[in-house]
Amino acid sequence: MSDYDKYKEDVTDDIETCIEVMGCQPILFVGAGLTKRYLQGPSWEELLFMLSERCPEIDKKFAYYLQRHPNLVDIGTVFSEKFNDWAWSGGEAEFPAELFGAGNESDIYFKHSVCDIFKKLLENSNFDGNDEIELLTKIHPHSIITTNYDCFLEQIFPDYAPIIGQQILYANHASIGEIFKIHGCATDSKSIVITREDYENFLRKKKYLSAKMLAFFAEHPLVFIGYSAEDPNIRAILSDIDEILSENGELIPNIYHLEWSSKEVIGYPRRERLISVSENKSIRIKSIVAHDFSWVYQAFGANQALENVNPKLLRALLARTYELVRSDIPKNPIQVDYTVLSNVSESEGALAKLYGIADASDGLAFNANFPHTPSTLGVSLGFKGWHDANKLLEILKTTTGVDIKSFDNKYHCAVMKGNVVQAHRYSNLLRILLEKIRDGEEYTLDLPAA
Repeated sequence: MSDYDKYKEDVTDDIETCIEVMGCQPILFVGAGLTKRYLQGPSWEELLFMLSERCPEIDKKFAYYLQRHPNLVDIGTVFSEKFNDWAWSGGEAEFPAELFGAGNESDIYFKHSVCDIFKKLLENSNFDGNDEIELLTKIHPHSIITTNYDCFLEQIFPDYAPIIGQQILYANHASIGEIFKIHGCATDSKSIVITREDYENFLRKKKYLSAKMLAFFAEHPLVFIGYSAEDPNIRAILSDIDEILSENGELIPNIYHLEWSSKEVIGYPRRERLISVSENKSIRIKSIVAHDFSWVYQAFGANQALENVNPKLLRALLARTYELVRSDIPKNPIQVDYTVLSNVSESEGALAKLYGIADASDGLAFNANFPHTPSTLGVSLGFKGWHDANKLLEILKTTTGVDIKSFDNKYHCAVMKGNVVQAHRYSNLLRILLEKIRDGEEYTLDLPAA
């Protein structure tokens, strides 16, 4: 076995363990590198160069603007003004008539041109039969977050709903089966974040966005795809959450950065990345180095918990439940269809079929006996997440020689789908046992002799 084959084996095992312990689907955080990989889309700098070629008011070489404005955001601001000048002095035929009406900002012509580039990029691309994309879709992510303007993700995840720009802050969504387009979308020119003013507005609201994303990051495996480790988008998001997810500079065990290598990888690459999030602070996350992404996607798609669930249906169900609890129940008397309730109670699996999600006989007893997911177990023990509780489980395994997660018992039960473990649930008896280990007290593992 080569060093890189050993690396792939170790990383795959780490990913599958993380997903198994957390018991939920990963979240993808997608950048421009994904569009470049599969659609030959432009980087930010390449996009600005393409725009400079379109507008006759931009009368200097692109290198001039790079020299004059090292920050690409400022080039976008300058070009926005140039496009406005062009639109009102000879370029009117290049833009829809409605853009010249009241209610449009002066940057609308620039943003319209940005959207036009990405719409044409998707129209002229064909990714049918791409094995990597097929494996990417099989990850069945909980949700996707992206700074990309294009609609590539909507094409390959057709059952996922795009939530664009500020809709993220105000929409009553269930946060599953959704694509959060935090920098806007090519379908809505006004939503695009590309000028200095746009980014300042975005940064003012980033704290609220990060608060919404925090539960995602704490409860799910998170994968950054299509970003360099120095990308300001990664740094900006991690800077708001590092104190919650990382203690004393420890490795965050559920956040991965997928790094593309321009050539076939040899040797045993790094497994961790130190990312600077501010002048005096850095954060450690897991690193995956690959030229071919197939094996990485395959590892993150190992848990097929959502394989037979339509995200669109599940999202609608959760949204309706949210609205029922938030609005309908406080305002209205509940009308009960006793026939439906009778069928549900008398027919094994009827409730699961009603929800269209899974088989769940005796679900109430199961939830009562095993109330804890890995994350809630950690919180009940006074930790911030699952990984500290998992350390106590490792101590239990080492001292007793028994891996309670390897079989069903009074402390642990595995949620199965066929022969595959989908999630782990834990009892209050285990919580009490782990409290004793945490506090250095004597304890006994009370299980029948084999």
